[in-house]
Amino acid sequence: MNESTTSKAIIDGLTHNGVEVVFGIPGTHNLPLYRHLGFSGIRHVTPRHEQGGGYAADAYSRTSGLPGVVITTSGPGLTNVVTAAATAYADSVPMLIISPGPPEDLLSREQGRLHEMKDQRAHMDAVVDMALRVRTPGEAAHAINDIFSAWRVGRTRPAYIEIPIDMMETPGEIPVLLAPHLPTPIRPRSTQLRSAAKAIAQATSRVIILGSGARNAEKEVTALAELLGCPVVTTVNGKGCFPEQHGLSLGASIKIRGALDLINDADVVVIVGATLGDAELSGAQLKPRGSVVRIDAGYGQLDLNVRATHKIWSEASLALAGLVEILNDDHLSEGVSENVEIVTQTRARISKEVLDKSPVYARIHDALLSQIPPDTIIVGDSAQVSYLGTAFHLRAQRYGQFLYPTRFATLGYGIPGGVGASLAAPTTSVMVLIGDGGAMFTIQEFATAVDLGLSLPVVIINNAGFEEIRQQMVSAGIDPLGVDVRVPDFPLLGKALGGEGVLLKSIDELGSAVRDALQRSVPTIIELRI
Repeated sequence: MNESTTSKAIIDGLTHNGVEVVFGIPGTHNLPLYRHLGFSGIRHVTPRHEQGGGYAADAYSRTSGLPGVVITTSGPGLTNVVTAAATAYADSVPMLIISPGPPEDLLSREQGRLHEMKDQRAHMDAVVDMALRVRTPGEAAHAINDIFSAWRVGRTRPAYIEIPIDMMETPGEIPVLLAPHLPTPIRPRSTQLRSAAKAIAQATSRVIILGSGARNAEKEVTALAELLGCPVVTTVNGKGCFPEQHGLSLGASIKIRGALDLINDADVVVIVGATLGDAELSGAQLKPRGSVVRIDAGYGQLDLNVRATHKIWSEASLALAGLVEILNDDHLSEGVSENVEIVTQTRARISKEVLDKSPVYARIHDALLSQIPPDTIIVGDSAQVSYLGTAFHLRAQRYGQFLYPTRFATLGYGIPGGVGASLAAPTTSVMVLIGDGGAMFTIQEFATAVDLGLSLPVVIINNAGFEEIRQQMVSAGIDPLGVDVRVPDFPLLGKALGGEGVLLKSIDELGSAVRDALQRSVPTIIELRI
């Protein structure tokens, strides 16, 4: 056993579980954590707002595959990060939020104390997967290990740890070597695999759909797709789980009519790690007429939104590898011909539909993608340029190349997300591509990028307000109200915050402007008015 304090046990637990970066803002009540954080070897990054720290941690996790960690102070420091926590929950991103809480003897008692809340832990419990209150070093150490262990299998979602303010320095004993528990992966049942493999083999047309639950199974997905010669479609949240340069890829086109028709008419649809809710489909109707094979590590997902004919509760990589093995060993895939021509025709139909919807965003991406490295990470926002542009026009080589808050659809993700992605992938080009409305939610985090000396281009497509909502109001016969808002001189603001700023005269200048920005030692705001 080893003597420790509750705060020290928290920081030691982070170190023991491989945490390298923490996003946080020191405050009156969380200073005991900072006493030990400075000696831990963990890099501390100070955002300008806790929400920005949460978005940065989310993007750091999506990019690195490691959990993002945020430290806040109590009360308003914690409530500021709630939207980021809800975003991570919606998109199944592992994030740990750590905060002091009310003293043990005043729990749920209104005393008029600084940062007092009615029930702080319950507040967080409403938006995360697990919310724990720890009082001793032993409880703290076990809580950290339990959370990180749970993230090694199944569905990864954010967690919260709260330490009573009066117990942050409580002494106590913890095991000297509290090794992380390695839980057993969720493995598929052979009967489930064989039943699904038989249905797949007997079909004449097949489609694979991928969500973010397939992000660690690219090799196995590729093996199954190539074995069957069938097209692969992803949700926006699963974009890049299958390389979009592959001849069988239809990209993140789940809600486009060309892809939907192919899916709904297929004899078998294999769905891997996808929720397939309205946020991903935007009102499109996914109603497969054939058999549905669903693979998911979350048991409750297996019938969600689209009912499964064959359910496989398993880690995606294990289930896909099992299907490939059965199909090979039993020669069930013999006679399957590749559908490259079908994919080519469908891709052309999808491209035309996307181009007809948003020609300006096609032009923007044509100008941009011709000038930046092909592995560049693009961080978006709940902006038209993201969901009508990057989602379709970027040919992602891997998962995490397009970072976008899909289901919670938050505004303000882009700039802090660019910070988090840059820290997670320091040798890869990262850029932000957002609208003016979302930029103003977290524009202060551009200063954080300046602090860190990031070569981060922040491209702001300025359409003078909330264009999507303006269009919806007009369509509904409502006179536009509250959607035309003034924005600052973005390039001047970039310079005022310590970076650079560029105002473009035309879309044709975009690619070279971003290319130049990637060579600077400070971030650059690039404004394009449309």
